[in-house]
Amino acid sequence: MHLDMDAFFAAIEQRDDPSLVGKPVIIGALPKPGSRGVVSTASYEARKFGVHSAMPIGQAYKRCPQGVFIRPQFAKYKEASLVVREILENVSPRVSMASIDEAYVDLAGTERLLGSPKRIATRVKELIRERLRLTASVGIGPNRLIAKIASDFNKPDGLTIVEPGDVQAFLATLPIEKIPGIGKVTQASLNRRGVFTVGDLAKMSEAELVRRFGDNGGKRLFRVSRGQGSAVVGSREARKSISKERTFSPSVEDVEELRRVLLTLAGDIGRSLRREGLKGRTMQLKIRFDGFETHTRARTVEAATSADREIFHHVWDLYQTSPYPGRPVRLIGLGVSDFGAASTRQFGLFALPQQQRDDEMYRAIDAIGAKFGKSAIRPADALDDGYRYDKLRESD
Repeated sequence: MHLDMDAFFAAIEQRDDPSLVGKPVIIGALPKPGSRGVVSTASYEARKFGVHSAMPIGQAYKRCPQGVFIRPQFAKYKEASLVVREILENVSPRVSMASIDEAYVDLAGTERLLGSPKRIATRVKELIRERLRLTASVGIGPNRLIAKIASDFNKPDGLTIVEPGDVQAFLATLPIEKIPGIGKVTQASLNRRGVFTVGDLAKMSEAELVRRFGDNGGKRLFRVSRGQGSAVVGSREARKSISKERTFSPSVEDVEELRRVLLTLAGDIGRSLRREGLKGRTMQLKIRFDGFETHTRARTVEAATSADREIFHHVWDLYQTSPYPGRPVRLIGLGVSDFGAASTRQFGLFALPQQQRDDEMYRAIDAIGAKFGKSAIRPADALDDGYRYDKLRESD
């Protein structure tokens, strides 16, 4: 089963503010002059004007100037996502959240306790409506590919079931752009060859597809045109890197502000590494200037780490020793890769080498952040002077 929440962010805003119901709601950056943000989610009313996710916010405004533009409130969306996950985990222990608003569920073995897949999906949709006052679309099929395509077949609030024997008939008339992973370039290339539907694609041989789209791309197109996909839920390839970045509008040349941003990003990455039990040896700085001029610099260290301050130290040194200080920055980011498993041994706090003491300290920091929010505890250096001055006045 693939479950996809309908216009998730926008639907939550419409739920919480009834005056937005029926209006074109666009979640993302605000349409200010020079804004470089994009659309996160558009309500179905906004989609009628051609607004869609990942569209530049300026273009969205041109298409729908009467739209209600709202900055995303991720804490609220995450809270709703956790409720969805809880509902799904009561159906099956094998749940894989593909993103904040979609998930795969392995229904194998659930019929005896919960009934048919249709009954399970119907009940899941009812629970989401009752607990969150939101709607979801569900697709059920013999593998992840078919389930995902089916969930998009009858949106919003849809339920589509594709039996194993009906896969080819279900796919045959679908436009090829309905296949996940077929972008505009591949679509245009196929269209030029008279391929417009999945049925058309299925008529092409594997050899021809490999010749035109390469070994990996051609073989994938051959498989998906026949409805072949993974049926395993909960498995994924090992992560190769974790990265975070921040885009500025307008560009920033204040070195102290860039330092504060990198400190914050290092904290975000450190939390992600520790949550997944990873440590990395390679730190990478990414920096972009106006005109999309982009550079990266990397450093590999001897001892793998997940410590915020070590990650920041190496990336900040990469920036300071580069020719970039003083130039206006449009985007800055950092990444960590070259992973080894982190130690899970437990130690007393004061009888440890420095690295092990750091591990214990960050476990405590992460626990505080998990309970009170990640902004509840952070480096003083990551706060601007105005914030620190205001907090001192409050304490006085």
